[in-house]
Amino acid sequence: MALAVIERGARSWPLASAPKPSARRRCVAVETPQLSVVIVNYCQWNNTARLTAQLRDSEAMRRGAAEILIVDNHSPSHRLSRRLAKLSGVTVVKNRTNAGFAYAVNRGTNRSHGEWVLLLNPDVTVEPGFLDQVLENAQCFPAVDPKAGIVGFQLRNTDGTKQASAGVFPTMLRTFAGLLIPRSRRKCQHRALEARQAVPWVTGGCFLVRRDCYEELQGMDESFFLYYEDVDFCQRARQRGWSVWYEPAVRVIHHFPLHTRCVPPRLRLITRHALLTYAKKHWAEWQTKLLSVTICLEATAQQWLAARRNDAESVTAYTQLLQLVDDLRRGRAGCAAATVHRVAQSLERIAAANDGQTAKG
Repeated sequence: MALAVIERGARSWPLASAPKPSARRRCVAVETPQLSVVIVNYCQWNNTARLTAQLRDSEAMRRGAAEILIVDNHSPSHRLSRRLAKLSGVTVVKNRTNAGFAYAVNRGTNRSHGEWVLLLNPDVTVEPGFLDQVLENAQCFPAVDPKAGIVGFQLRNTDGTKQASAGVFPTMLRTFAGLLIPRSRRKCQHRALEARQAVPWVTGGCFLVRRDCYEELQGMDESFFLYYEDVDFCQRARQRGWSVWYEPAVRVIHHFPLHTRCVPPRLRLITRHALLTYAKKHWAEWQTKLLSVTICLEATAQQWLAARRNDAESVTAYTQLLQLVDDLRRGRAGCAAATVHRVAQSLERIAAANDGQTAKG
């Protein structure tokens, strides 16, 4: 594959370019995949199938340099799951329960073979040659930085505008200040399109991790059910001497980021659990307590408003959130996790709402 080089001061930065057509005739099969793609599916079979087709239309897949592992978090039975399982280079792993995103990522990664693992959300669209660009970046990054452990790529909205793809680590002050800014910028920050750079963390929607880094960290922390597991992973990686990079030369379209969607109370419970879990790991104890009090005040106010609307479902969800916060405060993490798992089982309709919609982007 060809490399385009951009000079930045005294240093050269190799950027991946699309493979030349003539290179395809020279490719030979490889025995072990160098790149493993892990897609966590939950009620997104149509989007997952479309993304899989896009990924398979690459030189890396044709010559066996890449593999795809689809980990299904106990979605309802679907005809596409059987079709995908029959495709060459594709493995479908089915979990017996929805144990969360981090658990599914760990199970898929542990079944994979590549030196690098790429995490992709089902609701992304990739360009032709995307997987070849990712593989080329994976192969060149150790020369750029021998301790490069994680690389995040540029996310775009459906209309082509920039989507925040990286961020600084959440602190108590940043978290509370985030209430005053748009949801699209609370967790992530926009990065300059032209610059490859080291960053604190990158989003897990398109997340390339070196296997050595992954194994040293013993995978993602499964105490996170959904959200903030990517931030925590990057923070632990940096603490162990690995670097995290943002590479805008490789792009994907991310159709349905959380900040563009309505967050119903049951999903809010899961995001609040993730934030509290992160705070308990990385913040001072008094800051975590203050966050807990704030979330309780929020839940109580929302519970009162839901009762005024005769919205029994929301009242129940906020009651569960209050109990969850109390469980975490008292050190009953297992009880809090059980609440999250019960609530997650009722999210099938929410998860399936955008299935098949990426084709319209």
